[in-house]
Amino acid sequence: MKIFNELNENKGLSLAFGFFDGVHLGHQAVIESAVSYAKENDKKSAIITFKNHPCCFFNHIKPKYITKISDKFLLFEKLGVDYVYCLDFDEHLALMSASDYLKEIIINYFEPCAISTGFNHFFGAEKSGNVKFLAKMQESFAYKYIEVPPVLFNNEVISSTRIRENIAIGNIELVNSMLGFEYSIEETVIKGRQIGGTIGFKTANLVYPKDMLEPAFGVYCVNVDYESKMYKGIANFGLRPTVDNTIHPILEVHILDFDKEIYGEKIRVHFLKKIRDEKKFGSLDELKAQIQKDISALN
Repeated sequence: MKIFNELNENKGLSLAFGFFDGVHLGHQAVIESAVSYAKENDKKSAIITFKNHPCCFFNHIKPKYITKISDKFLLFEKLGVDYVYCLDFDEHLALMSASDYLKEIIINYFEPCAISTGFNHFFGAEKSGNVKFLAKMQESFAYKYIEVPPVLFNNEVISSTRIRENIAIGNIELVNSMLGFEYSIEETVIKGRQIGGTIGFKTANLVYPKDMLEPAFGVYCVNVDYESKMYKGIANFGLRPTVDNTIHPILEVHILDFDKEIYGEKIRVHFLKKIRDEKKFGSLDELKAQIQKDISALN
């Protein structure tokens, strides 16, 4: 898969439009429709997306995403995408009408054989472009438009908003069901105060990425990927009230059956389910006893 950060001529592609934060099952259906059409017609597929969500431009806010952009690219590649155009969303694009965006960007550079979007996709100034507009214009510009219907879980539409809401309350099992894979982060292990080691539970500490949506404070059952090997673990995300009540949340991961020094190395933590809320204990002995209970809950 090739990634481009600016436009170039690449004619005859099967395109998928969307920001795809989370690359959940609904997003996957859109992308798979573009990839399938390309394969069936001996063409290449591409995603047209943006580095930051357009709402960040319009609302002047810093993003909080479900997935890091590097993880999105990995997921796109697994879905069989040939090219990704990850563009800056700027004032020029913000002011373009849907008609101008379609003609000057999409048709001019790509002359697509097909365009796939979700059922609720909007684009262009004041959201003037939508699925009806794309369907209407397909004969004029000789592309096939594919509107992908909503994907449901528990009779509700899967959406990035619904996933965000459930990450925020720690409902990770539902999040994973809607994503179609395990919610995870990959970060570098930093040195902490090493108090865990004094009570028999060494931890790998990670600073949670500032641009990622934080899960609810609490203790989680996790899997830890280190050097392509998976380990069971237990993780606390929060302010460590029993130890030092930090200002910024830290993810502390105790990896079972693991005794390597991995400071400065990267691990990926897969969240499986929330076990309990974060709690302040009266002593380190009480904390130790609770961690033992938490670990026994993994089995």
